[in-house]
Amino acid sequence: MSTYNNPVLKGFYPDPSVCFADGKYYMVCSSFQYFPGVPLFESEDLVNWKQIGHVLTRKEQVMLEKINSSGGVFAPTIRYNDGRFYMVTTNDTTHQNFYVYTDDIHGEWSDPITVDQGGIDPSLLFEDGHTYFISNGQDDEGKGGVIQCEIDIATGKKLSKSRCIWQGSGGRYLESPHMYKINSEYYLMAAEGGTEYGHMITYARGSSVWGPFEGYPKNPVLTNRNKAPNIIQGIGHGDLICDENGNWHIICLGFRQIGIWAPFHHLGREVFLTPVQFHEDGWFTAGTDGTTADSYENSYGTEQVEKKLYTFGNTDWGIDWCYMRHPVTENYELYKDRAVLHGTDITLDCVDTPTFIGLRQRDFVMELSCRVNLTDGEGGITMYMNEKEHYEIAVRKTQSGFECILRLNIGGIKHIQNSVPVVSGDNKLIVRADNYNYTFIAEKDGEEIVLGCGMTKYLSSEVGEGFTGVINALYAVNGTAEFTEFRCEYK
Repeated sequence: MSTYNNPVLKGFYPDPSVCFADGKYYMVCSSFQYFPGVPLFESEDLVNWKQIGHVLTRKEQVMLEKINSSGGVFAPTIRYNDGRFYMVTTNDTTHQNFYVYTDDIHGEWSDPITVDQGGIDPSLLFEDGHTYFISNGQDDEGKGGVIQCEIDIATGKKLSKSRCIWQGSGGRYLESPHMYKINSEYYLMAAEGGTEYGHMITYARGSSVWGPFEGYPKNPVLTNRNKAPNIIQGIGHGDLICDENGNWHIICLGFRQIGIWAPFHHLGREVFLTPVQFHEDGWFTAGTDGTTADSYENSYGTEQVEKKLYTFGNTDWGIDWCYMRHPVTENYELYKDRAVLHGTDITLDCVDTPTFIGLRQRDFVMELSCRVNLTDGEGGITMYMNEKEHYEIAVRKTQSGFECILRLNIGGIKHIQNSVPVVSGDNKLIVRADNYNYTFIAEKDGEEIVLGCGMTKYLSSEVGEGFTGVINALYAVNGTAEFTEFRCEYK
C-alpha cells in the first residue's frame, strides 16, 4: 500500500471542509480578503486535490470593499443534499452568515441567502427533509457555545429558536462545529484552543440532533499542541469524511513552522489528512496517538502527485491566481504568456484594491523569477502577508532613468533596503527562498546583483497576526508594467 505525505494541500488554504458526491470529493477553504472567494477543489482519493474554481466569483456575492486583512470570508462548509451543493460561510466584516448553492459543481453558484443567526463558522446538517443550521456564538437567550436552529433551506428563514447545544470541553475559542449522523447517533465535532499552537479537535455525541451531548472522555481527539519537537503544529478545525472504502478520515488545517526550534509560520494554515478509527463503544480515535503525523498509508493506494513548477502557461488566471479584494478589471490584461498591469496610486500599504495578482506560496524552498518591463511608476514582485508586513523587489522610474529596489515593510516601518540604477525599465527580477530567508536579486548586464534579504519570520502569523499566508504577487503602482517569463519552482 502506498503512503501520502502531509500536508495534502500546501500553502494558504485554511479551514477545509469536505463532502462526497457522485464518486468524487469536494473541498472548500477560507479566502478572507482575497477574490475570487472560497477556493473549490475536487479529488478522487482525498490525497490529490485539483482546484476547479471558486464559489464566490461575482462582486454581488460577497462584500470585500476596504476590509482589513484577515477580514471577509471565514470558515466555509460544503455539503451535498438531493443533487445540490451548498456552501455556507461567514463574512466576518459584515457579521453575516449566508449560504449559496449550485446544481453544477463546475458552474456558477447562486446569490447569497442570509440566515438570522450570529456567530461564525456555520455548518449545515440535512436529515429527513429538515435542515439544521449550526454555528458558534450566542443563542436567543444569550448563552454561548455551539448554536443550532432549524431553517427553511429555500429561504434561510428560521423555523425554530437558536439554542445552545454544547459548550465544548473547556478549551478557549470554541469554533468550527460540524454535526454528523452515524449509526443512529449524532456526533458533534468542533475545534478549541484557538487556531495557533494550542489548537485541537474535540467532539461529543448524543441520541438526538438537539442533544444532550456527552463529550468524548479523552478529548481532545486530535491535536499536535504537545508534540515536540515537530514541524507540524496548529492541527484543528476539522471535517469528518468516510471514503468509498468505508475508511474514516478527518481533513483539517494545520501549519508547518519554519524550523523545529523556530516557532514561526508564514505559509499560512494548510490542509492535512488524518485517519480515524471507530471503536465498538461508538467513540472514535484519530491519528497517531491523537496527533497528526507527516505521512500515513493511503487507503486508495494511489500515488501522491505534487506540482513543483508554476508558469503563466501552466496556470489559469481565473483559478490559480487571486486579487486583493474586488479587482478593477480594466487594470489587468492577462494573456497566456504575459500580464500587463496598469497601476494606480493605491499601494500595497493601503486597505484598498491595489493592482495586484498573486499565487499562494506553497513551500519553503523556491525560486521565483520574472521579467518586468516598466514605462512609468513602479512594478515588481511582492512577498505579501498584509498591509504592514510585505517585501518587494521592483523596477522604479526615477527622474534620471530607472532603478531596481528592495523594500522591506515590517510592522508598518517602510524601508528601502537597497537600490541599484539600471539602463532601462526592462529587467529580470529573482526571489530565492528557504525556510528562513528571502533573497532578492536583480539581473544587470547578465550579472546577478543581490539587493539583500528579508527574514521569513517577519512575514509570519506570529509577527503580522491574522489568518492568512504569504502571497507571491505581481503588482504595479502609478504606471504600467508588463510581466513575462514568469517562473516559480519549488525544490
